[in-house]
Amino acid sequence: MKKQVSIFMSALLAVGCVGCGTQNSGESNSSNENKGNTHIYVLTAPEDHGWTGSVATFAKEKIEAVNGEGKYEAELITSADAAEQIVNIEDIISRGEENIAVVIQPIDDTVQSAISQLIDEEIPYVAFDRIISGVDTDAISNVKGDNEGIGVATAAYFVSCGMQPGEKVYVYEGDTSSVTALRDEGFTKYLTGELEYEGKKIDDSVKWTEEDLKAITFSGAMNWSRSDTKTAFESLMGDVSNTEIKWIYAQDDELTMGVLEALAGGGIDEGTKEKFFSNQPVISGCGGLVSVTYSPAMIQTAIQDMVDYLDGKEVEQDHVIECENVTEENVEEYPSF
Repeated sequence: MKKQVSIFMSALLAVGCVGCGTQNSGESNSSNENKGNTHIYVLTAPEDHGWTGSVATFAKEKIEAVNGEGKYEAELITSADAAEQIVNIEDIISRGEENIAVVIQPIDDTVQSAISQLIDEEIPYVAFDRIISGVDTDAISNVKGDNEGIGVATAAYFVSCGMQPGEKVYVYEGDTSSVTALRDEGFTKYLTGELEYEGKKIDDSVKWTEEDLKAITFSGAMNWSRSDTKTAFESLMGDVSNTEIKWIYAQDDELTMGVLEALAGGGIDEGTKEKFFSNQPVISGCGGLVSVTYSPAMIQTAIQDMVDYLDGKEVEQDHVIECENVTEENVEEYPSF
C-alpha cells in the first residue's frame, strides 16, 4: 500500500509493504545517445525493502526501458527522508537544464514547498502515490491506487464475516496523509451506505449509523511501522477489556505484521492472548483470503504518463488505478514484490 493491500484472518501471515532507510542511488541507467533529449528525473524513497523499496525497483525497470528507446533520458534519485528529497528537487532546479521533467513519489507533505518550485519554474511533474492537496491541480497526472476502495473492501469483508453495527473496531492508521484519510473514509462510508463494493451497497439490516461509528477507534499515525504497531498493540492488550475487539483494520501489511508479531511474542500475557483469540478476531492486511491490490509497480504507470505527455498525448490528471480482488484461487496470477 501501501502497499498489495489485502484483507485476511489473523492467523495468516504476509510479506511487508512499507520500508524506510537511507540510500541515494543517483543511477541514471542512461546512454550517450540520449543526451540533449528531455531528462526525466524520477524521485522515490530508497530501494531498501518492503512496498516503498519496491517502488524504486519497479522504477529502475521502467527507466531502463525508457532509456533503451533512446527518445528520452531518465534517471532515478532516491531520498532517505523528506528533507533530502527537497534538497534533491532544489538541486535539479538549480542545474538550469532546459528540457527536464519530474516524476515524484513525495515522502511526506512537507515536499509541497519543493514541488511548488517546480511549478514556478514551469517544470512538468507527475505525482505518484502520495497526492498533496494544493499542488495536485498543477500536476500533469496524479497516479495513485484506489485508497478509498481499499477501505471499502475491508469494511465489506468484515461485514461478510459477520460484523454488526456498533461492534468495536480498531483501526491502525498509516500516517497523516491523503492515503490514510481515504482509507478511513472508504471504510466508514461503506458502513453507512454511502459507497458501494462491487456494485452493491451494504444491506440495510447491517447499515451503520453515525452513532454506531463511535465504536470505531483510530490509532493515529503508525508511520507505516511494524515495530511501532507491535508496541501499540501490546499496549492496547495491556487492558484486558480490549480483548473484546474482534475487528482490527490495519491499513498496511507492515502494520498487520506488527500485530501478529505482538501476538507471537512475549509482550502480551498468555491469558490475555487466549481471551483475544477466543473472540475469533479478524485482522486486515496483505496476502490472505481476499486481497485488494495496491502494487508498487504503479510507479511505471506514472513514468509512462510523463512519457505520454512529452509525446504530446492526452494524459488523465486524476489517474486512479482500480483495485483488483485477489483470492486463494487467483493469487498466483499476481507478481510478488
